[in-house]
This record gives sequence, structure tokens and C-alpha cells, in this order.
Amino acid sequence: LQRLAFLGLLNKTAIDRDDIDYVIAGTVIQEVRTSNIAREAAINVGLPNRIGAHTVSMACISSNLAICSGAEKILAGQASAVLAGGCETFSDVPIRLSRPIRQKLITLPKAMKKGGALGAVKHIFGGLKSKHVSLEIPAIANYTTGEVMGVNSDKLSARFGVSREEQDEMAVRSHILAGKAHDEGFYEGEIIPYKGSTEENGIKIDSSIETLTKFKPAFVKPHGTHTAANSSFLTDGASASLIMSEERALQLGFKPLAYLRDWSFKACDPFEELLLGPTYCLEEVLTRNNINMET
Repeated sequence: LQRLAFLGLLNKTAIDRDDIDYVIAGTVIQEVRTSNIAREAAINVGLPNRIGAHTVSMACISSNLAICSGAEKILAGQASAVLAGGCETFSDVPIRLSRPIRQKLITLPKAMKKGGALGAVKHIFGGLKSKHVSLEIPAIANYTTGEVMGVNSDKLSARFGVSREEQDEMAVRSHILAGKAHDEGFYEGEIIPYKGSTEENGIKIDSSIETLTKFKPAFVKPHGTHTAANSSFLTDGASASLIMSEERALQLGFKPLAYLRDWSFKACDPFEELLLGPTYCLEEVLTRNNINMET
């Protein structure tokens, strides 16, 4: 998916691949075989092998971090044009065997060398317990707290008085407007077709308040307000953007679509404020630039 997004951007902008100085991509759940997905995608879209690339991970804002990291490279004078994006494939996350079995498989060649096939069998089954025969499926949860974002978001909704009704109304509005945007061609030229289609499979244009009110709490049970219907769903996707210094963009004949003026990344209490990071960042950026929400 990252390769397709990069390729789509390269084709749309018609930029010469030699004019790209660096590549950065963001992702959350990494595939071991392509741990540096930025590099693999860059090679597979035909970028010169000399162009460096690295991958970043910062939960849901990984792609944002990739973009801002690219801008920082440009400001530092280490690049003038950066290809930045991100990708995720939640429909095919890496599923591992339990740790005891993994350790046995890693040391299996050594056991076979010493004891042959019989030694290998003894090595695999020796000391193995039934509880070890299991799979480890990645949890989209904070490692420190053990909570998924839905739990923290539900708690924040209660803390700030955001009602279930308001959340359902926002969810219905989002689905309807997303469907309308597609119907009216708002995304035309922005979405790269996958297997010939630009349709997003998460949009439910037939959503209604009547339907959403039937769903039960999905995270904080039984009195939470977040449900499977008014919460974000896990999906597959990728994005790409072209970041340049203004001088380089104009030199290559590009008209900037937007300017990156400032950015901020903040950490906060993962137990109580996991999703309030953007709020603290917003305050810092506004203050630093002497502006406010009314400006």
C-alpha cells in the first residue's frame, strides 16, 4: 500500500525521481520482513538506491511525524525535497507463536546438529506445556496501561461531559458527509485506485441515529458511551505527500498547496490523558506564534 501511494504521488506530480532527496514513512504495527517500510517502498517505486529512507512510529500520528521530520530535514539543510507518508495493514497483522515455542524454534538448528531428527523432536517437546501452544495477536493497546484508545477516549468523554447522543450524532454526520464527498467528487485525484476502485469500505451512508442507539458499549461496560458504531474502525490504507523548501518547489515549477509554519509533539499522562496530546500541542503552537483561536 505504501508503494502504491508513493507511486501515485510520483505519477501525479511527474517529479523526476532524482529530485527526491529522502523518504520517510510512518506506521504503527510493523511487518518484520519490511521493518523499514519507507526504504522498501522507495526501492519498489524506482527511486535511486542512493536515496536514504527511514520509518517512524508514534501511534496514530506516525504519518504526521514523518511529514514534520521531513520538514526538519529541509530546515536543517540536509534535504530540499522529501517524500513522506504512512501506511497500515490491520487486516493482516503479524501473528506470532508463543514465546516458549519461538525460543525452541530459534534454537532448533543447534539441537538437530547435535542430536539429529530425534534430538530435534526431544528439543521441541521437552518441557513444552499445553499453555505454550498458543498464538500472540497484536493488541492495539498502550503497553504501559494495557488499555486500548477506546477505553481512554470513553473515560475522557465522561470527564468532559460528551454524551452518547452527541457521539452518535457526530458519527452519523461523519458517515453521511464522507459518502457525500465521494459522490460529489471531492476526493477525485486524491485517492489512488486499489484493484480499480477508490471506494472506502468503512463509510456507512445508511447510518442513522435510530440504528446507532441500538449498539451497546464496546469499551467501558456496561455504562460507557463508545460503541462499535460511533468509534473509529481499524482498516488498511496509505498516504503520501511531497515536502519541499519553497525555493526548490518554485525552481521545479510546483505551486505549493500549503505551507508548514510550525508543529508540536507532546506527551502526557497515558492513564488519564492519553488522547489530550493535540490539545497541549495546539496551545503551544498558538502561543509560540502569538495567535489564538479567534485570530
